[in-house]
Amino acid sequence: MLNMAFIREKQTVLEQIAAKKGIEVSIPELLELDDKKRGLQQTIDGLRHTRNELSEQIGMKLSKGEQQNAERMKQEVRQTNAALTELEAELGELNTKHERLLLLVPNLVSPDTPDGASDADNVEIRKHGELPRFEFEPKNHVELAEHLGMLDIARGVKIGGSRNYVLKGAGFHLHHAVQRLAMDVLEADGFTPMDVPMMARGESFRHSGFLPLGQEQLFRLEEDNKYLIGTSEVSLISGFSDEIVDAGDPIRLAAMSACFRQEIGSAGRDVHGLYRVHQFAKVEQVVICENDAALSERMLQEMTANAERILQLLELPYRVVAVCIGDMSQKTHKQYDIETWMPSRQAYGETHSSSNLLDFQARRANIRYRAADGKLRYCHTLNNTAVATPRILIPLLENHQREDGSIYIPKALRPYMKGMEYIEG
Repeated sequence: MLNMAFIREKQTVLEQIAAKKGIEVSIPELLELDDKKRGLQQTIDGLRHTRNELSEQIGMKLSKGEQQNAERMKQEVRQTNAALTELEAELGELNTKHERLLLLVPNLVSPDTPDGASDADNVEIRKHGELPRFEFEPKNHVELAEHLGMLDIARGVKIGGSRNYVLKGAGFHLHHAVQRLAMDVLEADGFTPMDVPMMARGESFRHSGFLPLGQEQLFRLEEDNKYLIGTSEVSLISGFSDEIVDAGDPIRLAAMSACFRQEIGSAGRDVHGLYRVHQFAKVEQVVICENDAALSERMLQEMTANAERILQLLELPYRVVAVCIGDMSQKTHKQYDIETWMPSRQAYGETHSSSNLLDFQARRANIRYRAADGKLRYCHTLNNTAVATPRILIPLLENHQREDGSIYIPKALRPYMKGMEYIEG
């Protein structure tokens, strides 16, 4: 969320960003509502001042025995109160409309964010690792996992419908191994490990910028008026809402949680296998730091490097891309995606994402710190997917398969896999 002075100053730029991000919001209407709101508030403040003065004078008139003048003033107070009731109701309606539009205004994007409309316009920054060369016909992750008794999609669909699955045996262990590895990497880098609620109130989603936009991707628990999180970023950020934090050192948080997505709009896309599923697990990095552009940029690079280090430990080839305007969410200022090579797709597939939100999210959540000059300022916030599974199992299985259908286990994972070097049938 941005303040109104900034929106007025950057109106044209924000309108262009909203159009490129596909956000339907009328900034001129917002500014008009803001003017009306300010004018109406001034009128209300004036009437309240008049009422208070009349109330003081009534007491004085009564003490002097001027009953008739006091009654006349009481009538004026009643008329003023009636006017205030009407105007305050009008102001309430204006505030509701104003907030609805304000919550739709996008964040400013960084100068080095590529222009573009979709992920096809993202720009490759760097690559790491050699693509595998198979001397046999490679199998896809579903064929491999089912053959090795790691995956049962049919039972997952039987239990929960489409885009569900059951991981078992080595699949279960591999699923948890990559999460434990990621958490250990982050904890060694100074991140505090956390276990957070997977159900959150709508207020928590607004605080973190996942509502009102994005509601179609959320699973809602109607009776409780709560939602299932699609990322622990929701819980980590909202947990600090309305707080004045000590941001002298960046606050580094890491959570491992189950996550849930509707996958609305992806019908017919990646239906087969584990790429787009309703329930998954993520290890998420979140950083809350001082309102300093150079500092938050440094944190963005650090978090992205953490995710890259995990992929290197998994011995997987990947590339880093700068995400274009049209492929970024409303709240994002700058974003990198990491895409890992998936042989069955003959392409890189997105497995990680890093975002710098500046103070956009902290303004919504009211997360502040006291700067060196003693003034309260809104923090900068950042987030990154350290690892998401079962999607990461796709490149793990496909890149590390052998001709006999077994799977090589990277050395970094073996301590979490009971010392296994291969998954064999």
